[in-house]
Order: sequence, then structure tokens, then C-alpha cells
Amino acid sequence: MWKKLLIVAGVATVAVVVAKKVKSINDERTLWHEATTSAEEVR
Repeated sequence: MWKKLLIVAGVATVAVVVAKKVKSINDERTLWHEATTSAEEVR
């Protein structure tokens, strides 16, 4: 029982860390895109 619970908690933790990393990369890419495109290109 405890072993299964620890495995589930570990998998959930890894999923949260990966999701945060992906979100961080996407936010950085969005900022980079906004910083490197002119206002005319965005419209």
C-alpha cells in the first residue's frame, strides 16, 4: 500500500515539474517573440 502511494506521489511530482518547465519555456518563447517582432508584424 505505502509503496504504491509513494510511486503515485513520485509520478505526480514529476508531472508537475515537467509541466512547470514546459510552461516556463513557452513563456520565454512568447517574450522572445514579442521582443523581436515589430508592432506592424504582430498585427
